Amino acid sequence: MKSDLASPEQTRDRRDSRWDEHRRARREQLVEATLTAVEKHGAGVGMEEIAAEAGTSKTVVYRHFADRAELYVAVCNRVASQLLPKLRAAIEGGSTHPRAMVAAAIDTYLAFIEADPELYRFVVHSHALDRPASDPIDSLSDLVGQQAAAAISVALQQAGSDPAGAAPWGHGVVGLVRSAADWWLRAERPMLRSELAAHLTDLAWAGLSGVVAPDSRIKEEK
Repeated sequence: MKSDLASPEQTRDRRDSRWDEHRRARREQLVEATLTAVEKHGAGVGMEEIAAEAGTSKTVVYRHFADRAELYVAVCNRVASQLLPKLRAAIEGGSTHPRAMVAAAIDTYLAFIEADPELYRFVVHSHALDRPASDPIDSLSDLVGQQAAAAISVALQQAGSDPAGAAPWGHGVVGLVRSAADWWLRAERPMLRSELAAHLTDLAWAGLSGVVAPDSRIKEEK
């Protein structure tokens, strides 16, 4: 007859499991506190301000994150989890016209920046000494570039063209938009987001349309 009493190993496993769940929840709370602190104090927010927003001390924050770089990685991962689905929906949803897909993706990226420019600065332009060697924002840019490349590859195949150039073109478009977005913020948004998105779409599509369908340019949607 089996005993209903848990073994010491099972008891430890349950305790460890509860502790792991507590740590995950606490880390998520600290990431939320960081987002709020960035909104209040800007991209240069300090650990003391983050701890104060969380209602705790820096010592407690460092129990859950080894250093500022690890907290930065967690924030970047949160941003990626929010931004990537929106970009994927912009590329894959709505119109199937390649130019409209490019326009939707560019506007979605700019909308994210416009909604929270300080968070964008925190994620993209944190001081180099605080950035880990394997930077998640570079990974984010790579993922966005891969999505753009996939969309371009589909358009090339539909046009009967060689899709070999899809990867460099996709990543090139991402670099174009990111650089222009940085200028837009530094210049304190001298034009409306819709105007910037239109200019970038015109420039990107002027090049892409020539390679997506070089023999017969795809007519732009009205």
